[in-house]
Amino acid sequence: MATRTNIPGTSPFEPIIGFSRAVRIGNAVHVSGTGPVGAEDLSPAEQTRVVLKLIETALSQAGATFEHVVRTRMFLARVEDWEEIGRAHGEVFGTIRPASTMVVAALLNPKWRVEIEAEAVLP
Repeated sequence: MATRTNIPGTSPFEPIIGFSRAVRIGNAVHVSGTGPVGAEDLSPAEQTRVVLKLIETALSQAGATFEHVVRTRMFLARVEDWEEIGRAHGEVFGTIRPASTMVVAALLNPKWRVEIEAEAVLP
């Protein structure tokens, strides 16, 4: 059986909801939906960059990098933000090109414009 490692983050929602920022099982890393905690008043692109930095930290703690990411899911609060958020996502993933999805959904904090999940597979 593969070893499970829970990677905590800094979200105030983790203990309330009962989740880890990321979970590594074997060579797979699953990063929870990550919102721009503390960056609520920034633009959608800047919120996306903050979220991606939080994801990068979680991946690093799991022994992974952005290059190991095979899937992302972007949850947008407003459909009109798709291009701005997409371009910020592309700054990181433009050459990596994981499978990716954008969905418009209500987010936990009404000031959040984006929340992102990621999955990585280590060699």
